[in-house]
Amino acid sequence: MKRILIIGAGRSSSSLIKYLHQHTAEYSWELVVGDLDPETTSQRIGHAAKLIQFDILQEDESSQAIAQADLVISMLPAKFHILVAKLCLKHGKNLLTPSYVKNEMKVLEPEIKRQGLFFLNEMGLDPGIDHMSAMKEIDAIKAAGLELLGFESFTGGLVAPESDDNPWHYKLTWNPRNVVLAGQEGTVKFRQEGNYKYIPYNRVFRRTELIEIEGYGSFEGYANRDSLQYIDRYDLQGIPTIYRGTLRRPGFCRAWNVFVQLGMTDDSYQMEGLSTMTRRDFTNSFLYYHPSDSVETKLYHDQNIPQDSDIIGKLKWLGIFDHVPIGLNQGSPAQVLEHILKDKWKLSPDDKDMIVMWHKFTYRDKLAKRVIEKHLSLVVIGDDPVNTAMAKTVGLPLGIAAKLLLTGKLKQSGLFLPTIPQIYLPVLAELEQYGIGFRAQTSRSPQQ
Repeated sequence: MKRILIIGAGRSSSSLIKYLHQHTAEYSWELVVGDLDPETTSQRIGHAAKLIQFDILQEDESSQAIAQADLVISMLPAKFHILVAKLCLKHGKNLLTPSYVKNEMKVLEPEIKRQGLFFLNEMGLDPGIDHMSAMKEIDAIKAAGLELLGFESFTGGLVAPESDDNPWHYKLTWNPRNVVLAGQEGTVKFRQEGNYKYIPYNRVFRRTELIEIEGYGSFEGYANRDSLQYIDRYDLQGIPTIYRGTLRRPGFCRAWNVFVQLGMTDDSYQMEGLSTMTRRDFTNSFLYYHPSDSVETKLYHDQNIPQDSDIIGKLKWLGIFDHVPIGLNQGSPAQVLEHILKDKWKLSPDDKDMIVMWHKFTYRDKLAKRVIEKHLSLVVIGDDPVNTAMAKTVGLPLGIAAKLLLTGKLKQSGLFLPTIPQIYLPVLAELEQYGIGFRAQTSRSPQQ
């Protein structure tokens, strides 16, 4: 019997646990879930797994739990994966995570390979399904002898159309802290028509592009992170255009930019006097002093917001002008904003979320003298606030990869991303059985 240890049972773990539980009898697996609060976890997952108390900061207990596993899947916040990885190396255990590979993880690669272990990172939605779907298409384009001119990719975790009932057209479907801090990872970098482009954080939410997805309407995309790193990851040296971003509904970014410009997304300091502040006081603390102007007037003037702008409705709906106590004794501006958003953007019991992913590949067929543009779109709707589209698209790729590894289908050793066909082909094929598949649209134009 092989033991699978899942560490962390947060929002994105439900589909992973359910998937592996469905295969435990067939493959004689024992499924163990370690969490800081196993009692609360038990209410959510029932008898799908054995539950244990697990705190990665308690090294002795964590080490013992990992030593008893055959495979470890870390669903902890990204900063803790390195602690799990070091314990996996100590005990010779394979590791899967859905998070971005950090440099401190890359340093471990020689030892991972020396021990003959398999560490797979970025095996969720974004990163994860984005890698696999992109590489499948890129490899096919190259195999056909076509010249790839551009690759653009956008992903968004949104609210399903049937549950869209607020002016932001958005609700929280994943870690709210990451939503508030989005765009702060560093200057955005990408290439466009052979030109290097850079967007600082204070401009990210004002540089958007409109994307149409058939059946689901319009979305706006803003650039995120460093797209240039994918030139090497995807073996796209010399490609004129490469651009990755995040999707929201139109109007979201312009309104969110108000918080960025005011400083409400700053996480670098703790605010004074927070325990006695109302939401209105919080907003006012970022505005100039005036003896008679209202908080609303000062904000609209400061941010040059016209009185007929739809931004006003969005801000008022969030309650940032309300005489309501914040309810925190300490926190950074970003933490206060997160606290407000968690109250206003939470999923109701009947709500469903939606995942949208969109790729654009532009390539040249020299023989046919055509430039071809191909769009791939993925839309997944959640079942309810627990069995969300986010949980499905993060958890199922991990579960399928775990099955491939434990059944001997993956024999590689080292530190991997899901960018090789031995991983992406079987995972994408099985995801289609769960309704997670891409729709393609192609257009052709004469070669320029």
